[in-house]
Amino acid sequence: MSNRKSIFFKYFMICSAVILISFICLGAVLLLVSSRYFLQEKKDTLEKNAVAAASGVQSVITRSPTGWKDDAVKSLRSMAAGGSIDIILCDKTGKIIADSSTVGSFMDVKISPELLEEFSEEPEYILSDLDGTYEESHIVGVRFSVSGPEYYVLTLTPKAEQDDYIWQIMRIFVISIAVVMVVVVIVVYFIAGRLSAPIIEIAEVSREIGKGNFSVKLPDYNVYEMQELSNAFNDMAASLKNYDTMRNSFVANVSHELRTPMTSIGGFVDGMLDGTIPPEQQEHYLRIISSEVARLTRLVRSMLNLAKIEAGELKPNMTKFSVLEPIVDTLVTFETRLEAKHIEIRGLDVDRVNLYADNDLIHQVMYNLIENAIKFVDDGGYIEFSFSSVGYMTVISIKNSGEGLSEDELPLVFDRFYKTDKSRGLDATGVGLGLNIVRSIIRLHGGKIMVRSVKGEYTEFVFTVPNKPLEE
Repeated sequence: MSNRKSIFFKYFMICSAVILISFICLGAVLLLVSSRYFLQEKKDTLEKNAVAAASGVQSVITRSPTGWKDDAVKSLRSMAAGGSIDIILCDKTGKIIADSSTVGSFMDVKISPELLEEFSEEPEYILSDLDGTYEESHIVGVRFSVSGPEYYVLTLTPKAEQDDYIWQIMRIFVISIAVVMVVVVIVVYFIAGRLSAPIIEIAEVSREIGKGNFSVKLPDYNVYEMQELSNAFNDMAASLKNYDTMRNSFVANVSHELRTPMTSIGGFVDGMLDGTIPPEQQEHYLRIISSEVARLTRLVRSMLNLAKIEAGELKPNMTKFSVLEPIVDTLVTFETRLEAKHIEIRGLDVDRVNLYADNDLIHQVMYNLIENAIKFVDDGGYIEFSFSSVGYMTVISIKNSGEGLSEDELPLVFDRFYKTDKSRGLDATGVGLGLNIVRSIIRLHGGKIMVRSVKGEYTEFVFTVPNKPLEE
């Protein structure tokens, strides 16, 4: 095993340790409660027998003032046998007069008058070894008098009985905890194995994804947290798969878009160098080469802009300006194409509509959208603009008449390098990045963009741009 212990090992050890500590704490409490219960029970028994013995001896002395000792011994032995205790009767000097022993075990016991001073007419408890002449015992003493003389009845039980009782409890507890821990360890082992199995499975799936196999999928689990992790992991794998597909498509599209103009440029240059293209036609082909170079330039610039936006390197320079400025400037740029297709411009006869955005980036948005509209508007058709305000956002719509888009095409128009079949036929200069850049710029400003279209009637792009700072 490596220096880094597995989750299985840590979980197993933690659970086992927690259970063991819990049992130890429970055992300590159990021993404490049992010990106190045993001691209290012994105290009650000693007090009860001490009071009864004092009363009995007092009655015996009253009945027989001269020959009462033998009767007292019999009474003490009878009581001691019933309560599993020892009983001593002594006078105030500590001299033992009678006891419950049948083998003379108290013959050498000495009771000091100082010890007897601790007892009164009410039962009093002490723990003593009787000045070292007897084993340490729980003692309850009662003082009484009969016709003048004072006597003391002491009931005793060795402390060793309590120690034996506690030891028996501990032995039973240790045996029980050993058996329980064996069962618990086995159960925790299998539970830890089941809990760590999904993690091992996730690690294996992760390695497969790392190898480029995005088709792997985690199963469903009956544990909520693991199921949430499984769902998140499967979503991540699906996203990676989509990203990989998009990346491959992006590389393929870039390769295609770069290869087409470069092939044309290379072919025309080779034709001029080897004389295939005569000198009188070279100017025509040089213009084509210039157009293809411009197309490559636009492609590279668009890709760089997208990369900057996605990397967060492109920060908008927010200023306040009229939305009509970038629109009019762009329309002037396309004046020739507008006149060639006899396009009617609608919706610009409005009061000043302000935006709070990056002027240059909004120019690029308007350029791409208007260029797209001019590309697909029908001959003699229209391009219509509309503006409205919703809170701190301005809603802008650019609508053009024409063939429109099918329902299948609508979700794809913002994808990189996507071109409709009609676009490929009408415009060979586009690179399929314009609308993707538009969406990125709109999102950079915190806005949204959507497209709607009716096949054979119109296409409309609607987007939002801030018209004032959020602080206002």
